[in-house]
Amino acid sequence: MTVNRGPIWAKIIIYAIMIAFAVMAIFPLLWMLLQSFKTTQDYQLLPKLDLPRFVRDPSITGAKNLPMGGYLGKSGWFYGNYPYAWKIGQLGTLFINSVIYTFITVAVTIVLGCMAGFAFAKIPNKATPVLHGIFVVGILLVIQSIMVPLYMMVNAVGLYNTHLGVLIVYIGMGLPMCVYLATDFAKSIPISLIESARIDGAKYLRIFSSIILPMLAPVAVTMGIMTFSGTWNEFMMINMLTSSTATRSLPVGINAFAGQLATDYGKQFSALVIATIPILLFYLIFRKQITKGVAAGAVKG
Repeated sequence: MTVNRGPIWAKIIIYAIMIAFAVMAIFPLLWMLLQSFKTTQDYQLLPKLDLPRFVRDPSITGAKNLPMGGYLGKSGWFYGNYPYAWKIGQLGTLFINSVIYTFITVAVTIVLGCMAGFAFAKIPNKATPVLHGIFVVGILLVIQSIMVPLYMMVNAVGLYNTHLGVLIVYIGMGLPMCVYLATDFAKSIPISLIESARIDGAKYLRIFSSIILPMLAPVAVTMGIMTFSGTWNEFMMINMLTSSTATRSLPVGINAFAGQLATDYGKQFSALVIATIPILLFYLIFRKQITKGVAAGAVKG
């Protein structure tokens, strides 16, 4: 028995589209990496050069042995941007802060989001529709519209420029979407499982930890992906709620390389590469779990 896998031209079109998307995804990362090996003089010289000849004739830059001709600039490969950016920009402290903010926010929002979703979906209460509606409205709020009230509240309770103040805001910003996803997913769990556990004498906390949380694993992965990327790359709130390197994160440190009169692009691109590496590692390490979680969440939804 033969299986009809479709015409060959359809495969060619599909693979061509996939390759095009792969190139569009990889090229900006490769371009950013190359820019991090340029000196400030290279950026100042580049606009003055005839670009077609500059790319075609590497002898202009004296960098004949470099890949891509002389594209890297007159100085060739310059490796000093990374240690300079790490030390002067204090990226070590900022990196640790980003890790703290991201992983604590991801863990807390997943646990609280799944608990709230379970309660809203399976525990009947008169207040459930109102509370769930409040969380859903939170999804519609734009960061710019709540920045000033949040700053005033955090400052009023004495949490300005503290890790705790930032974490509370991040968790509060991530919960609405997590609660919405978890509630929708938990509705598909058979109520008979919960009723059987209740008959056996299990409390709701035991039911959640032993039955509900494992079943919510696919949507929890989706929630983790969204929260991880959003927290790691967040800039506006952390820039407003903190004022020192001890509490700020990588996006704020990267922005510090841009001044009003001049921008040190080489150091800035080096900092961007450093900040991008953890996200790439996250997707590479957990790619199978991410794919399974997104696929299962899509089927359940």
